[in-house]
Amino acid sequence: MSGLYSAYQWQTDALEAVRKAADQAQAFLDPLAALPGFGGLTYFGAAWEMIARTKLTHERPAYRISEVAVGNRVVPVTEEAAVVTPFATLLHFKKDVEAPRPKVLVVAPLSGHFATLLRNTVLTLLPEHDVYLTDWHNARDVPLTDGPFGFDEYIEHIIRFLEHLGPDNHMIAVCQPCVHALAAVAVMAEDKNPAQPRSMTLMAGPVDTRVNPTKVNDLAREHSIKWFEQNLVSVVPPCHKGAGRRVYPGFVQLTAFMSMNSLRHVRAHRDMFLHIAKGEVDKAEAIKTFYDEYFAVLDLAAEFYLETVSKVFQDPLLAKGELTYRGRLVKPAAIKRTALLTVEGERDDICAPGQTLAAHELCTGLRPYMKRHHLQAGVGHYGVFSGKRWDTQIYPIVRNMILSMAG
Repeated sequence: MSGLYSAYQWQTDALEAVRKAADQAQAFLDPLAALPGFGGLTYFGAAWEMIARTKLTHERPAYRISEVAVGNRVVPVTEEAAVVTPFATLLHFKKDVEAPRPKVLVVAPLSGHFATLLRNTVLTLLPEHDVYLTDWHNARDVPLTDGPFGFDEYIEHIIRFLEHLGPDNHMIAVCQPCVHALAAVAVMAEDKNPAQPRSMTLMAGPVDTRVNPTKVNDLAREHSIKWFEQNLVSVVPPCHKGAGRRVYPGFVQLTAFMSMNSLRHVRAHRDMFLHIAKGEVDKAEAIKTFYDEYFAVLDLAAEFYLETVSKVFQDPLLAKGELTYRGRLVKPAAIKRTALLTVEGERDDICAPGQTLAAHELCTGLRPYMKRHHLQAGVGHYGVFSGKRWDTQIYPIVRNMILSMAG
C-alpha cells in the first residue's frame, strides 16, 4: 500500500480546480438568489457549496476558546505551548484568575483526528480547573530525522507532561489512550515519581477488549498484524515534511469511521443541503462546524498504530499482566496514591461497557474508597465526553473525584 497516499494526494490535487470553480459559482449565485423571483437559485447555490466542501483538511482546526465564565465574571483564555516535542504540544489553556485551580492533564486520543474533538470536554473543565491538553501533531508533518513514535513514546510523553505539571495534578484520558495513561501512572508509581497524579479518570477506553467485543475489536482479531501493515500503512509523499515516513493515513481511518454509520452521515449532509437552501443559517452552521472538525484528519506514525492494534485490540497485554514499557513489566498494582474513576457509555459501540471497568481489577493496590465507576445511561461513545449528558451528569462526577483528591 505504499502508493495509496500518493494516489490520494493526486486525487486531492486534481479535484482542487473543481472545488474552486464551485466556490466561484456559489459566489455568483448567492446575490442573484436574494432578488425577487430568483429564490429557486438557492438550491443551485447550496449544491455548489456542497461540492466545494468535498475535501479533507490536514491541519488542526482552531479550538475557538477565547474566554470562559469563572464565577460571576468572564475571563480571557490564551493558548500557551507549555512543552513542545516533534510529535506533540502540551497545550495550556491559561486563565488569569486569582485562586489556583486543580491542574488537569487531558490525554486526547491519537486515532485519526486532532485533539480539537475534545473542545467540549476542555470547555466544560475550564471554569473550575487549570487545563492542559495533549495536542498531537500530524505525523506526515514530522521529518524522518525526528525518529520513530511508537507505543512507548506515547507513554513517555504522558509521563513527561505530568512531570511538567508537577505534584498535585490530575489526569483524564479519553478513549484509546486509557491503556497508555494507566501504564504511565503504573510506571510513575513504581518509580515513586512525585508527579504521579492524585486522580486518574479513564473514559470509554479499551483497557480489556476481551470484554463485550465490538465490531472494532472483531476487525482487529480477524486479521493478522501483517495484514494491517500491508493494507493500511502507506508512505508520506515527497510534497510533505514527513516525506518517506510510514503512516496510517487519517483519511483511511475516517473512511472506516464513516462506513460504520454511513446512513447517519448521509442524512446529516442531506439536512445540511436543505438548511443552506432554505437560509436556515444557524442549523446549517451547526452541521458545518461538526464536519469541519470531523473532516480534519491527521496521520498516525505506523509504529504507534501497529503496536496499538497488536497490544490493545488483538492481545490486551495490560489486562493480561504482560505489557512492558522500555523493557520493564508494567505493574498497575503499584498504584497506591492515584484515585481511579472509570466512565462508560451504555450505548457505546466502539468501546463497550466493561472494557474500561476492567481497570479496577488491575489496580489491586488501591483501597476501595479510591475507586469509582460510572455507567452513563443513554449515551454512545462520544456522549461520554461531549454533549449535554457529559456537561450535566458525567462532569459533576469527574469534578467531585478531583475535588476529593485535591491537595
